[in-house]
Amino acid sequence: MKRKRAFLAGVCALAVIGSGAVIGKEEKPPMPPELEARIAGLSKEKRDFLVSDPAEMFAGSYEKLYTRLATKTPQEIDAYIEGMMAAVEAARFHPETDMAAIPLDTGDKNFNGWKLRRPQGLDPHREPGPFELSYYAHGRGGGVYGGGIATFAGAPVAIYPEDLVAGKVDVAIVGAPLDMGSGYRGAKGGPSAMRTQYGAGGIDMFTMVDPSKELNIVDYGDIAIDNMSTERTVQHVRERVAEIARTGAIPFIVGGDHSLEYSDVAGLADAHGKGSFGVVHFDSHYDAGKGGVHFITHGAPVYRAVKEGHVLGRNYIQVGLRGPWPGAEGFEWMRDNGVRYHAMPEIEKSGWQATMERALKEARESGKKIYVSFDVDVFDPAFVPGTGTPVPGGLTMREAIPIVRRLCAENELVGFEIVELAPVLDPTYRSALNANFIMHACLTGVAMRKKGIRQVNFLSDLTTEHGQPGFGEKAAKAGKTEKVDPDYARGGRSRSGT
Repeated sequence: MKRKRAFLAGVCALAVIGSGAVIGKEEKPPMPPELEARIAGLSKEKRDFLVSDPAEMFAGSYEKLYTRLATKTPQEIDAYIEGMMAAVEAARFHPETDMAAIPLDTGDKNFNGWKLRRPQGLDPHREPGPFELSYYAHGRGGGVYGGGIATFAGAPVAIYPEDLVAGKVDVAIVGAPLDMGSGYRGAKGGPSAMRTQYGAGGIDMFTMVDPSKELNIVDYGDIAIDNMSTERTVQHVRERVAEIARTGAIPFIVGGDHSLEYSDVAGLADAHGKGSFGVVHFDSHYDAGKGGVHFITHGAPVYRAVKEGHVLGRNYIQVGLRGPWPGAEGFEWMRDNGVRYHAMPEIEKSGWQATMERALKEARESGKKIYVSFDVDVFDPAFVPGTGTPVPGGLTMREAIPIVRRLCAENELVGFEIVELAPVLDPTYRSALNANFIMHACLTGVAMRKKGIRQVNFLSDLTTEHGQPGFGEKAAKAGKTEKVDPDYARGGRSRSGT
């Protein structure tokens, strides 16, 4: 799970620890001689257990464990070790009493009814392609955009892959309201909240690009969810994401919890090929947890995607990590697998601008297409309180919007996801609002590429140069430098100075 709460919460953690999890690679401290003397009469099995990882976790560290035992008699130490060993044994799987899997009734005539595609013959005939849902001429998309039925970014609707092909769709935004992969419920409300809140449509003032005008964007509905099984759900999500990608449209997935990253990445790998793209993962958690009971949770998608080879570790970039998880073992796993990471301590040390440029350079240098996975808990909770596992000290909107826009403009994008928005946890509308603006930043980047804007860190002259007499001289005196892109006919300019 996100913070390895179970791992640190006493006896429940021992199921993971007993399975062989290693906490870092630090050498074990030597046992005090007086304690060695007291355990000399114990069995070898008990002496070995006392210096094992499961025993350490009862106290938090070997030093604390040794201190705890220092004042006990040999008999008390023996009883203490027996208690720890009994707890470890009780936490393991026991085939006589435990279920190895949840049985499904495969004989049920509606076994796959939850994801059954509606036969097109049931509906009136229409030509393939996107279509509007609004009764009103200027009420596109419903919700805050006017009359009709609310859609992502006020976009028209598509239902079938044939609609995407016929409409030459650039971006298909699809909801995936799954929250069974999280210990906190509520993320299933993310798609509906973003549909009914503004922020995903309109012009981007930084670039003066309007994604809704440059791109053919559609709302592709919601993917069916089996609310009794995350494992069944992620397989269907994987199929639907691949379905979108194979039409040539870019899937934008609105979650739902972060277990979706596994299915989304796997679906794109099915369509584009394993190892053919990289992932930039925004999150306060590294989500590469392993050793748990379940196949997938919202704390394990990175591990599973790398383990199964959908994305090579060296093509994973983590941004915004902080909080109590992972410990040393998590960062060592990332290093061993070549994963690049930019945790908040690096940002505190080097500053956001330098860290952002480093991450952007890493994303470009492989030459591969990229997928952007954006967990809203990468934000400081002041900006998105509506998320299940918030961690203080995160990114601001002013930091997140430029890097997302630039990632999607300066690289060829295979997909985007925004996850972990739980609107029921936010009595205001700012969580859904800010989530929409992040999606809009990526849509802007995709639109910039379609327009032919390839300039690094492009910003519009219209909103940066004012057009006022003497403004250029004032900027020059202030030490600002400007570099004009001669290939961009519209007069865009790179802000390479400070």
